[in-house]
Amino acid sequence: MLKFFYHPTPNPMKVALFLAETGMPFELVPVDTAKGEQHAPEFRAINPNGKVPAILDGDIAVFDSTAILIYLSEKTGQFGVAPEERGALLSWLMFVATGLGPFSGQSVHFHHVAPEDVPYAKNRYMREIERHYQVLNDHLKGREFVVGDTYSIADMSVWGWAIRGERVLGGDGLARFPEVARWFEKINARPAVEKAHKIAEGKTFKTPGDEASMRALYPSNFAPA
Repeated sequence: MLKFFYHPTPNPMKVALFLAETGMPFELVPVDTAKGEQHAPEFRAINPNGKVPAILDGDIAVFDSTAILIYLSEKTGQFGVAPEERGALLSWLMFVATGLGPFSGQSVHFHHVAPEDVPYAKNRYMREIERHYQVLNDHLKGREFVVGDTYSIADMSVWGWAIRGERVLGGDGLARFPEVARWFEKINARPAVEKAHKIAEGKTFKTPGDEASMRALYPSNFAPA
């Protein structure tokens, strides 16, 4: 059975939504990143980069949410796109993987986590994430979905970060990007979304904030022991 290594953060949530949509059988393996479980040798054997999500499909290990979505879509034949739209699918998946996702993470880090106030970094990452959402907003005008005329893994990928819109963007969140907000409302109304949010029901994860969790989450910020 597929093993899904999970923490309740944006990138794993994309995979949670795919699994909820397809009803694929899987074993949930919680990875508490604030406790440093992502650095355990057993997990590093699956993902040498020490990040979630990851999956183990028999003897096949796949890590990075974008790679996992592509792998599972191809494996199941679900939530892909027509051959002529594959280029667009890959482009928008990479738009999230290399832009919207990382800039969202950095914006949150410098606005909510960094121990020092760094105005340049805060402005840099906020302006970039706003730019990315504006690109997406313009693209979604007259469209129901990110790629083509059907719901696909591209929508799941964007959704994983859009659910954190208020924390990433502050204030009214996605409201200042009306096309994105419209699209998000449509995706968020899908029954599978509730299942995805409840995927780890009954599991508990450490709330980060103390030094131990900061060392676990951002080890490169600290000198080697």
